[in-house]
Amino acid sequence: MLNPAFPDGAPNWVDLGTPDVEGAATFYGGLFGWELVPGGDEVGGYGMFTLDGHTVGGVMAVPEEQSSSAWSIYFQSPEINATAQLVTRSGGRSAFAPMEILDYGRMGGFTDLAGAYFGVWQPQQNPGLGVIQQPGSFLWAELYTPDVPAAARFFADVFGWKAEPLKVEGTDYVYTTVHPAGTGPELSFGGLVTMSDVPAEAARGPHWLPYFAVEDVEAAVAAAKRLGGAESLPPIEVPGVGTMANVIDPFGAVFALMKPQPRQ
Repeated sequence: MLNPAFPDGAPNWVDLGTPDVEGAATFYGGLFGWELVPGGDEVGGYGMFTLDGHTVGGVMAVPEEQSSSAWSIYFQSPEINATAQLVTRSGGRSAFAPMEILDYGRMGGFTDLAGAYFGVWQPQQNPGLGVIQQPGSFLWAELYTPDVPAAARFFADVFGWKAEPLKVEGTDYVYTTVHPAGTGPELSFGGLVTMSDVPAEAARGPHWLPYFAVEDVEAAVAAAKRLGGAESLPPIEVPGVGTMANVIDPFGAVFALMKPQPRQ
């Protein structure tokens, strides 16, 4: 699973773009126990979600006419300008040029070969998420793409990721996991999925999906519905992995819930 030390190339940040920051705070506060720390003018109102005092992600207001509500996943880079060059050289595009965020770090937004958006964070004073893999925090990243081998090559060129096939216990399905360069499969932080394998996600086009850990997936889905969200993929138990479900928040942002099985 994801290494809390955030090796280069691993996800180290997530944030939510939403048309209603206060409404999103109410939803995620009820679902995960998050608290909103509003951002000041110096960061354009960019706020933080925290859990027991630890940062679990960021949040920013996005006008509905400008962009759809969505979660974004950021991957760590030691030098974001070099990463930006690798993205374009490998066939991706820059959504916005790398920029300084005070003394917190540098960030950039990009799309891969298929058009899936992802962020890059070069940490300075802000190293990344304050808690991971605990209930209510980031757990896993998943890319839905039309071409898994092409996506694996692209991210290998950009971040040095290594891809590994993982046969799902009791089935013929092979899931592709990814882990940072210089590490082994035990530090896999995400997976690559052919979009057509999951019609509910295929309808959204190529995209990254963040997973958040919960103690009880069924109870969390029920809570999300009570809070105004919806279920896009019902709870399913994957042998040897855990129980998971996909949820849509009241403003259209999609994310996944997961209770992983204890590692053997």
